[in-house]
Amino acid sequence: MKIDVYNQNGEVTGSTVLPKEIFDVKFNADLVHQIVVSLSANKRQISAHTKTRGEVSGGGKKPWRQKGTGRSRHGSIRSPLWKGGGVTHGPRKDRIFEVEIPKKMRRKALLMVLSQKAKDKQLVILDKIESNGKTKEMAKALAKLPCNNQATLVAMPNYDKKIFLATRNIKKTTIEDARNLNVLDLLSSKYLLLTKESIKTIENTFNK
Repeated sequence: MKIDVYNQNGEVTGSTVLPKEIFDVKFNADLVHQIVVSLSANKRQISAHTKTRGEVSGGGKKPWRQKGTGRSRHGSIRSPLWKGGGVTHGPRKDRIFEVEIPKKMRRKALLMVLSQKAKDKQLVILDKIESNGKTKEMAKALAKLPCNNQATLVAMPNYDKKIFLATRNIKKTTIEDARNLNVLDLLSSKYLLLTKESIKTIENTFNK
């Protein structure tokens, strides 16, 4: 597949041929859905946590004798029946939601989504990205590209501090190393912005 290559002024400076093994993979919705569910589950953070009767403080002594008081029998103030007692069937932070997916399946799904981005013309290729570290200048450059004002994921071939600082605060724009791409991040943004070097990084990382 042939695709136009832009510069930071939004001008088409040439074209490049995308590797078929990465950008021409047949889409399988079931596999992609499975990967999205697993990634979402693995990112889940649990904060709700209640204590059982074995974890709350106090209650080592029987509140009153078993018979003769006229009151119902109780063995401990830690009982869920008491105020300040343990909670029965409450939420626990030791729950495990992680879903293990084989690496080959994750990579296959990633290539499927990359291929779909290319087919849907939601892939923008730049010859290179340069920045002085100013967010305003980077925002102007992105506004000149087809992804103007749309949710965009910028995938860099390697970490560049100035570019990351200039991009991270732009509205609807996220930036990531190309080697760290995943299906969830790709589907969260409408456009994917790559440089020629980023394509090589993806090829070396995921096409094994």
